[in-house]
Amino acid sequence: MLRRALASVLLVALGLGGVASANLVTGDSSSGPAPVVTTTPCPPVGGTTTPVVPVSTTLATTTARPTTTGVATTTVTTLIASPLTTGTATTAATTGLTTASTVTTTTGTTTTAGTTTAHATATGFMSTATTTTGATTSTITTNPCTTSAVTTTAAPTTVTSQAPSVIVVTGHGWGHGMGMSQWGADGYAHHGWNAARIIAHYYPGTTVAIQPSSAVRVLLLAGVRRVALRSDSPWRVTDGAGAAVDLPPGELSVAADLSLAGKTLVSPLTFTPGQTPVAVGRRSYHGSLQLVSNGSTLQVVNRIDLESYLDGVVGAEMPSSWPAAALEAQAVAARSYALAELQTVVTARAFDLYGDTRSQAYGGMASEVPSVTAAVAATAGQVVLYKGKVATTYFSSSSGGRTVSALEATGRAVPYLASVDDPYDTLSPYHDWGPVLFDAAKVGTVLRATGGLLDLQTTVGPSEHVETVSVVGVDGTTSVTGATLRQDLGLRSTRFQIGWLTLTRPADPVIYGGSVRIDGIARGVGPVALEAEVPGAGWQGVASLLPDASGVFSIVVSPHLTTRYRLATATVRAAMVTVPVVPLVDATLAAGLVRGTVRPVVAGASVQVQRQNGNVWTTVATGSTDPAGSFTVAAQLDHGAYRVRCAAGHGLSPGVSAPLLAVS
Repeated sequence: MLRRALASVLLVALGLGGVASANLVTGDSSSGPAPVVTTTPCPPVGGTTTPVVPVSTTLATTTARPTTTGVATTTVTTLIASPLTTGTATTAATTGLTTASTVTTTTGTTTTAGTTTAHATATGFMSTATTTTGATTSTITTNPCTTSAVTTTAAPTTVTSQAPSVIVVTGHGWGHGMGMSQWGADGYAHHGWNAARIIAHYYPGTTVAIQPSSAVRVLLLAGVRRVALRSDSPWRVTDGAGAAVDLPPGELSVAADLSLAGKTLVSPLTFTPGQTPVAVGRRSYHGSLQLVSNGSTLQVVNRIDLESYLDGVVGAEMPSSWPAAALEAQAVAARSYALAELQTVVTARAFDLYGDTRSQAYGGMASEVPSVTAAVAATAGQVVLYKGKVATTYFSSSSGGRTVSALEATGRAVPYLASVDDPYDTLSPYHDWGPVLFDAAKVGTVLRATGGLLDLQTTVGPSEHVETVSVVGVDGTTSVTGATLRQDLGLRSTRFQIGWLTLTRPADPVIYGGSVRIDGIARGVGPVALEAEVPGAGWQGVASLLPDASGVFSIVVSPHLTTRYRLATATVRAAMVTVPVVPLVDATLAAGLVRGTVRPVVAGASVQVQRQNGNVWTTVATGSTDPAGSFTVAAQLDHGAYRVRCAAGHGLSPGVSAPLLAVS
């Protein structure tokens, strides 16, 4: 949940997440390891100190020579043309960052499924998807208050990205992390704690007391030009001047000009129910509805008794099937927050609370079920007090194992919002999340990294939530808060870690039979290996990599065909580059003829004799190679520079000979 009563810096700290950042996420997710096919074990990660080379690769040299970066260089020769058998892998239908209300996740060999709270789904990434893991399919739904449990055995999910430089983010928890963790409260309830003990744990130094009930005004809609209202029994509308109109049962469409039954009424309009509640669209609400018009748009506000309001909050914020103690703790926290807001609300506004995650989720009568109303009734009037005042009882979906203090999150100390252990948050499907992949170039643009982004360096606080992030650019370093980065990237929490995967494409192509050095970075991602894509056989392991302390590595490869390479960790396949391989073309000029050879031998390869005109090479004659890879092309050779271009195909990029000089 987010709190509008806080200063703007706190709103950033709590973060609505990343609708605008969705295009930063790169990659797809798939289940199980990518098809790494070898006759000698060559997993995508490993602890060997020398490269493990599959059947398609021969090892030329290892740790051969120092490079300019001081990193040992590994040399391998990749025989891409070798026949290979391929394995299979199941791909998933989800993308790099998919969030949903009810999720099934695997821990070891068992899966715990549950529900994230409504405030945790406000990031704009809500989706419905089916993720295939191993042989088991887990369906992700968008019902925010349904929970089920399944047991399954699944392979780790693998995420991929074709970006050459990728930021790898993993983390823990969902939401701002202050105050009560809803999943943690569920865990404590399962371990026998009652609501009072749960509240005392998450809000240390507080007491619980009874406060008289009051009415609250909840904003349901804003900025709309027209709204549809309905009641199934006779009802009444009264305008701001006191004029009343009795309304028959049925639906009513009200525009911003407030014209009803041939009359133009005065804002605000108050709709009072008869025997049945009033509905906005398809959702019914207790209490009355108020329409406030500024002449062009409307606000729709529900005026309702606090206890009835809580009946619509608790079921929207927490699954109704959870233990009574957890639901009761949620009721006390939600009641306390609402009353604290009444003390700080801007009185000029027509409402006290938002009906969504800017305050707390409110579903109206649709969220009322017996277990929820029982929890509200069992705690009637109970609020959390600190030194005699109602506490602002923040809560979030999942802390990731430890809540964050208000001082860390906002820079302002609040004694009862201290950091506390949250051991039973492990029930949350987002206790651990990621990896999520981001295109480093796009992130650099968003963060305004001068000259391009080189690194993101985090500083964590005592609760292991990120406090600041140094944005290291080519031309300088700036700093943002962890909450700002969470908002910019749409991350689930500020308790995250950053890894980095980069491969740098060599400046020049490889001439057939030659080698090239690939430089890269693998930092904060665990063991890493280089993979190559084999035509017809998928991705294959090439070598385990040994980056230095800063994550830098180099490796020399000798591909025989144009080859795509990428980095592989236990759960990530990313940082993809293509290394072109061109044929070796030798040619000579003699008396109107151009002769030569192309290696590797490719019969029928297209050969073009080209003459240089300034910066442009113009084809003056064509031919093809014979079965031995040789060619002879007749051409009129005027004075000038010539070359032979060969488009051999068969996995080779076009190559050219050295320049030839014809003297007339």
